[in-house]
Amino acid sequence: MTDAGPATPQGGEATARNTNAPRTSTVSEAPAQVSGASDTASEGPAGGIRGLLGANRDYRRLLSAGLISQTGDWVVSTGLAYHVYVLTGSTLSSAAMLLAGRLPDVLLGSAAGVLADRWDRRRLLVIADVLLALGLLPLLAVREPGQAWIVYAVALWTGVVSTVLFPAQKALVPQIVSPAQLVRANALHGQTGQAARLLGALAGGAAVGAGGLAAVVWIGVAGFAISALLLAGLRGPARAPAATTTIGGQWVAGLRLAGTDRGVRLLVTYMVITGLGEGVFSTLAAPFVADVLDGSADAYGLFLSAQAVGGIAGGLLIATRLGDVTPRTLFGWGTVVFGLADLALFTYPLLTRELWPAFVLIGLAGLPAAAAMAGLTTFAQTVTGGDRLGAVFGLLASAHAATSLLGMALAGVLGDGLGIVPMLCVHAGGLITAGALVVAASRRSSRRP
Repeated sequence: MTDAGPATPQGGEATARNTNAPRTSTVSEAPAQVSGASDTASEGPAGGIRGLLGANRDYRRLLSAGLISQTGDWVVSTGLAYHVYVLTGSTLSSAAMLLAGRLPDVLLGSAAGVLADRWDRRRLLVIADVLLALGLLPLLAVREPGQAWIVYAVALWTGVVSTVLFPAQKALVPQIVSPAQLVRANALHGQTGQAARLLGALAGGAAVGAGGLAAVVWIGVAGFAISALLLAGLRGPARAPAATTTIGGQWVAGLRLAGTDRGVRLLVTYMVITGLGEGVFSTLAAPFVADVLDGSADAYGLFLSAQAVGGIAGGLLIATRLGDVTPRTLFGWGTVVFGLADLALFTYPLLTRELWPAFVLIGLAGLPAAAAMAGLTTFAQTVTGGDRLGAVFGLLASAHAATSLLGMALAGVLGDGLGIVPMLCVHAGGLITAGALVVAASRRSSRRP
């Protein structure tokens, strides 16, 4: 199971993901238990991270499935990117592959979230993993540049299937985890992507070098297959509630939440702002290391590794020490501090071009990024009724994907004219602004009777 959802800039996964009745105000700090949630979730002790991992079999399976499948996914994406460039010698081919994988999130994300509300989420994830595994097999036929179309088709297929994963995953977590453990669960689940990134990127490069594209494909197939088996053994999640409207009607109702629900409107605004910044950062991170810091390719690799390590450390800190902090506090202030850390990272070269501060600062930025991500996910999971969570997360994924592509385009067009550092500072300012909006909304909510 890939984690196909949006990621906070440099921070990991989503800029986030139960009650049975929707609300039109900002959420309460502690969600009610979802109707039909597992016995493990409703009876498990609050007991910190040991209580979460030790007593909740379903959560352990979900966490393991995510780590295994995402590691395989990173193996495939890393190895495939390298193989396609070597095969075609064209950066346009590499860009086309990435675009084919991203477009479905933009076009289908909000609609795919509806499926997570209408169908059994566990079965939906199992089916998606099986389809992803089968979808990789055509890559075994790729032998020459004229067959690059197979790669694009597989990337598009993977992107389409993956659109259902993010909303289904995030909507599933409250069904198998008690409300008292939700922040901890989201902190750990969010950082499996960073751990997979470290393991998968390294293994992908080694696999394609040793066994070619076939080795990469079989590793990916094995990862999805194991993930499907783990998810098939989940005992807790209840079936989705019976649908009372058509798919189209439910999709439209989900879109309307952005205008009628304060909490959802805040989340969408946040995703638009941070999505633009994510696009800017992903485009200009390599030029920042290479041109601003005069770093090599190895330095860029270390830069990204430090980012992942910081995210993992932050996730563990939230899960072990800060799991009782309110979601809105983590969400708002975590984003503000994250933006300030990024601002320090992007402006320190005005004083020195030494590389080591970049590694330290991006690692430290991972701590508030993980806090923001855990708070955001929990906030989103409690912002509306359990029967609409898929729609909410699908809407967030679509908004983030669209604005991320826009941010990439803006960085490409304006990066040379305005400069790398000023553009990255705009991204940091966006994080600070988005976090301040969340803090302000939380204060207004707390003053309401």
